[in-house]
Amino acid sequence: MRLYFIGICGTAMGNVASLMKSLGHTVAGSDRGIYPPMSDVLAGADIEVHPGWHPENITSFRPDLVVVGNAVTRGNTEVEFLLTSRPCRFTSLPELIDRQLLGQRKRIVVTGTHGKTTTTAIAAWLLKEAGVQPGWLIGGVPGCLSSGTELGHSQSPFVLEGDEYDSAFFDKRSKFIHYWPDVLAINNLEFDHVDIFRDLTDVKRTFQHLIRIVPPLGLILANGDDPVLRELLPVDWAPTCFVGISESSDYVIGDFSEGPAGSSFTLTGPAGFHRKFAWKTTGLYNARNASMALLCAAQSLRKAQRTTFLQNATLQHFQGVRRRQDVLWESDHLKVVEDFAHHPTAIAACIESFRNCYPESEITSVFEPRSNTSATNLLEDKFTHSLSLADSVLIAPVYRAEVYPEEKRIDPFQMAKCISRVGKRARAYASKENLFRDLAGSVNRQPRVILLFTNGSFGQPLQDFLKGL
Repeated sequence: MRLYFIGICGTAMGNVASLMKSLGHTVAGSDRGIYPPMSDVLAGADIEVHPGWHPENITSFRPDLVVVGNAVTRGNTEVEFLLTSRPCRFTSLPELIDRQLLGQRKRIVVTGTHGKTTTTAIAAWLLKEAGVQPGWLIGGVPGCLSSGTELGHSQSPFVLEGDEYDSAFFDKRSKFIHYWPDVLAINNLEFDHVDIFRDLTDVKRTFQHLIRIVPPLGLILANGDDPVLRELLPVDWAPTCFVGISESSDYVIGDFSEGPAGSSFTLTGPAGFHRKFAWKTTGLYNARNASMALLCAAQSLRKAQRTTFLQNATLQHFQGVRRRQDVLWESDHLKVVEDFAHHPTAIAACIESFRNCYPESEITSVFEPRSNTSATNLLEDKFTHSLSLADSVLIAPVYRAEVYPEEKRIDPFQMAKCISRVGKRARAYASKENLFRDLAGSVNRQPRVILLFTNGSFGQPLQDFLKGL
């Protein structure tokens, strides 16, 4: 089959395109923003990527099926050509995944406002280490796996990162509805994707739809410390298991500690279950991610395998996911870390973790308002508060600011003023070049951790800054 992906450089789109290519299909696609790591993944798979949207890309390729990414809208010239000329069928990415990849396999679907990518990667890696030969679809580039996608053995579980974002411009259901989970993990639930959902109630609605399709022999694993999830769960039709630091959780995370070398914690559960874990990843939130992943993976196995799996599983060699606490530079006095954190809660958790690990270092946060959530002003106060947990804050200009009406756009300069009022150094910039030039000029021999927060790329200004170091 000849498959053409519109919006191919989206993480999930690119990973699935690469997987379909490995299965023997002929694959090409187009996109506007082409940058690493996905551009490297596609190049490695020998997939042709056309910059920009042009109908002749489709006519020359002559696809059997076009896959339309969820970021692609009406008005896109390739979409308008598809609707007008109808040269072939088109579908959404999650529908392609359901029909072409999943079959009758047991499905682990990992969801939540943040932590999905890491949790999915851990679950897939644990199953792989146990020799289960799982399949997986991860919205990132895991350091511990061969790629973000793998078909695995046809009789083994398939682990999917379940996004609540809509499926396509012609299918406004959340992507995860297409995945029909046997084991469902919900890491947390907060207001996000302001371009899709009106408010938290609207987000809860789509998760309620997902919860309704978990079968009676399945399992729902949920964050026991999240009050919103406590409102939605448990339910009558499927068993629920809570995981968290709360003593009311079914599996309790305790004895957590962290430092520059990593973190450790214990996990205690029913029937006398008790395990201690140590690994290189920091953050209490990541301990919860790991616990959820471990239990998801165990539940996907046959009952006879679960006890052995839970007794033998280890996190010690897990290598993380690119752009999740990704160390770009390190010396005896300076550490530069990139993190995908795109939500105020995730930013706050990351800053607090590095504060715990490096109590003697100045923490500098560099933030780019880039996602539809962070570029609008609905969560401006929460972003401001989270960033103010650092000692100093540098705020880049809003990415594609012209897309957002001024009255709805986040105001980096106002954010910097608010942060300064609470005694922290803060500045907003009109260009990323100026921001990184100032940052380079402020680097000295004092202990310092620089945290870079963007869900895209800081691009050449960041690369020039790193080269200067």
